[in-house]
Amino acid sequence: MKLTAALVVVAVTLTGPPAWSQEHPKAEVSVDYSFLHFQAFDYESFGGKYEFGQAYNLNGGGGSFVYNFGPIIGLKAEFQGYGSETRTVVVPPGNTFNPAGASAGVEGNIFTYMFGPQFGKRRGIFRPYGQALFGGAHSDVYSKAYSNLGFTQFGSTPSSNAFAMDFGVGLDIAVSPRFSIRPFEASYLRTTFDNHLSANENSTRFLAGVVFNMGIKPPLQLTVACSANQTSVFPGEPVTVAATVGSQDPKLGVVYSISGDGITGANNSATATANTADLTPGQHTVRCDAKEGKPGKEGAKPWQVATQSTATFTVKEFEPPTISCSVNPTTIKPGDSATVTATAASPQNRPLTYTYTASAGNVTGTGASASYSSTGAPTGPVSITCNVADDKGHNASANSSLTILEPPKPPQPHAQALCSINFENDKKRPMRVDNEAKACLDEVALDLQRQSDAREVLIGQSNAKEKEAMEKQRKYAEHHKKANVDDFAGQRAVNTKDYLVKEKGIDPSRISVATSTTDGQKVEDYLVPAGANFSSDVQGTTPVDETAVQPQVRKPLPQRHHAHQGAATSK
Repeated sequence: MKLTAALVVVAVTLTGPPAWSQEHPKAEVSVDYSFLHFQAFDYESFGGKYEFGQAYNLNGGGGSFVYNFGPIIGLKAEFQGYGSETRTVVVPPGNTFNPAGASAGVEGNIFTYMFGPQFGKRRGIFRPYGQALFGGAHSDVYSKAYSNLGFTQFGSTPSSNAFAMDFGVGLDIAVSPRFSIRPFEASYLRTTFDNHLSANENSTRFLAGVVFNMGIKPPLQLTVACSANQTSVFPGEPVTVAATVGSQDPKLGVVYSISGDGITGANNSATATANTADLTPGQHTVRCDAKEGKPGKEGAKPWQVATQSTATFTVKEFEPPTISCSVNPTTIKPGDSATVTATAASPQNRPLTYTYTASAGNVTGTGASASYSSTGAPTGPVSITCNVADDKGHNASANSSLTILEPPKPPQPHAQALCSINFENDKKRPMRVDNEAKACLDEVALDLQRQSDAREVLIGQSNAKEKEAMEKQRKYAEHHKKANVDDFAGQRAVNTKDYLVKEKGIDPSRISVATSTTDGQKVEDYLVPAGANFSSDVQGTTPVDETAVQPQVRKPLPQRHHAHQGAATSK
């Protein structure tokens, strides 16, 4: 019934006002926004009793391509995609799917790809059409419903692909021969997903968008090209200007008009001559116009007129001198000198005068050779300009350069590896700085005291067993807010720093702590002199967050009682 009404609307509209353009597009490409009322779940057919159902209102969009065999019939390919929407599906108790009943949020989406004929008026301003499309659809709604609602007794999950067909009508409004607005398209969409949850998948959709019309041949526009046989002349040399039209029909007549600097007298010729004798030096412009059409009616239509095509030529002054500039040597030390050489020539052999300038230092001399002195100039590049002038006021210049070298720089300092601290001996407290580490740390403190501008980097290590324990603690902490994660490597580095700060009085800002992936139970010590780049010298380290890893109190071992001694000893 809906399809019949749509076809009637199309037929009536086709008999409407005459089209403003007699050309129909060979192909059309559309881009649109679409709204789909997707009737995903409908259980009316089960025993004739309505049990439950659910529909989705989906926003999306897509596009289509239509190849028109003529002004009425075309073949259409359409692709539409709709975003997801989650709806709560309630299955009451006692149903055939899940007797206990179920309720779950089910996410709905759908993508359609369909092909079929399109019938409509493809000329004029208002272009109604109807369509019948067939193809496929893809949606995850049924597989997600089976999973979320617990419908596992039906075996395999329903397929996400199904047959789809669409019947609809729409209207395009042509804004220009190549562009149309689609204010609406309304259609009935039928899908046949194979599942136990839906008997009737009848949906409606609406879309609006824009249409790009292709394959419309525009009127052939007359073109004219203007050219000069010479682009640069001396005063008095003639310039021939030619007008060339892009005429599509040799039977049509052409009227030419050439005007501009040096062109005198009316003409109807495709060529003219510019007299340059009285023209001032500089660039000059000529213009070529043309009209095409039947003889005596040239230019009767807008596309038969071509105007304002121009060509330029330059009237030159008598040639100025030319010059090149060189410096030898091109690299010197501070205070050294170099020779500047200018090679100049005048086409008319006029007398020449030389001058020189430099961005730093001084150049002395007025001939073709001069001397450069770097006294007082800073190191780096120096630009030198050679200038020449003739007696007619013509000038020319050229540039060269040299470099004043910097004195050699002192060698780049690098991080120095000092002693390392071993934490393997104390099995019960493997992160405690013991007495054996004092000798190493005392030397480290002395090095920092000798070099007041140096700093220290302590890099902690952990073995494979500790790394495994940390990983287990980290996973446990993901689910327990108060769970602790022992950073064995970081704790060793922080405890070592704490000893240097509290026991040796080293400024904590001069000590950085980090960890490495090296397997072991050590802390490596590095002295970083001023100017050294630790991250370049020692790579693969990770800074320790000292707000999270706090130093541990250094306590002695608990007393142990011996079998033959009443006295207790401690380490």
